Amino acid sequence: MSYVLYVLGVLAIAVGVAASIALHELGHLAPAKRFGIKCTQYMIGFGPTIWSRRVGETEYGLKAIPLGGYVRMLGMFPPKPGRAARADTTGRWGLMIEQARDDAQRDISPQDGDRLFYQRSVPKRVIVMLGGPLMNLLIAVVLLTMLVSVFGIKRESTLTLSQVNKCVIPADAPPTRTCTPADKPAPGAAAGLRPGDTIVSIAGVAPTSWDDLRTAIRDNPGKSLPIVVQRAGAPVPLTVTPVMDRREALDAEGRARLGPDGKAVLEEVGFLGLVPQSRRVTQPVTEVPGIIGTGLAKTAGVVLRIPEKMVGVAQAAFGAGERDPEGPVSVVGVARFGGQIASLDGTVEQPVSVGDKLVPLVALVASLNLALFVFNMIPLLPLDGGHIAGALWEGLRRRVARLRDRPDPGPVDVARALPVAYAVASVLIVMSVLLIYADLVSPISLIG
Repeated sequence: MSYVLYVLGVLAIAVGVAASIALHELGHLAPAKRFGIKCTQYMIGFGPTIWSRRVGETEYGLKAIPLGGYVRMLGMFPPKPGRAARADTTGRWGLMIEQARDDAQRDISPQDGDRLFYQRSVPKRVIVMLGGPLMNLLIAVVLLTMLVSVFGIKRESTLTLSQVNKCVIPADAPPTRTCTPADKPAPGAAAGLRPGDTIVSIAGVAPTSWDDLRTAIRDNPGKSLPIVVQRAGAPVPLTVTPVMDRREALDAEGRARLGPDGKAVLEEVGFLGLVPQSRRVTQPVTEVPGIIGTGLAKTAGVVLRIPEKMVGVAQAAFGAGERDPEGPVSVVGVARFGGQIASLDGTVEQPVSVGDKLVPLVALVASLNLALFVFNMIPLLPLDGGHIAGALWEGLRRRVARLRDRPDPGPVDVARALPVAYAVASVLIVMSVLLIYADLVSPISLIG
């Protein structure tokens, strides 16, 4: 059953990725058609075409390599006035640029003379190129709004126990560490607490939250405390004695305090070895902008550190290094996450519901769309941000020319940036191949 669920999780992510790409390209196609630009192709994927259908003047189709998509618009490169290029005056790059211009012009028929991309105003071109990334941002906003206000993405600890540890395992031990004969028995289990118990009172005080209970335990090491639990519908009185142990120091919001090295700070506190059940709580829609802002900031931070992160990816793929859990992954890695989430197994005390799996799957697709938005806004060709930057530069040049009472400088010659575009594309291809290989031989796991 877990294998079937794993495959279903992978398929769910694949559908989410394909839908995100398709809607991204629709974000370009819709305004382009609205502004009268002729679009000859709308394709999901790259490489050989595996299916296509022509509707009107546009061919819609799927290609074999599902790593993106494109909308083919006429007139992306404006013609360059003047005499034809010669090898002895332009060099190899110059001839390549001229060839690209010639290829672009060859697709334009006399009937298409006024339906070219570069002929549209700067605001319209910006809208066309911004439409794709904004569509990804819109997808993320819709999905996160649904998660926040309908399903709930914030988890709240309850006073019902999901786990009672049998022994005291050091706080800095690996997550997979199990009890050994040398470990001290955990006082919670020794006192008779069981998974499924609900704490009614401790030291004569009824806690209103898990934070209250945790504070009472941490503040009373070595003291015998009467505790009452609800078990099978009846109150059960017990006595617990928290043991002094080194545990994570907490801030005012109950989160672990981190030291300068990024590791949790430890302090001597009382400890019983209890793990609470948790439940999802919904939040108002007003929380969504803050969540989106935080997500965009974190994503931008990862994008800015991609060169550094890729060094670690290469070391993990070809050496003895370990993958950074906060580092970049390929579509293969994202699909693996989906499979791991879908195949999670719960316990009798803390079962994993369909909602518990659906929420992180949807959140994963939302975070992917945030990444697509940020990445595509990088002002380099062939990314959307490069075309937007070119259009804005053209608008600035024309405005300056008008202010100085000079002739219109005309369209920006985007074709001259093709060497940069090819270089960026080459780097992206190498990065994609490296990430896919690393996700196969040294994958990041969500479940340890």
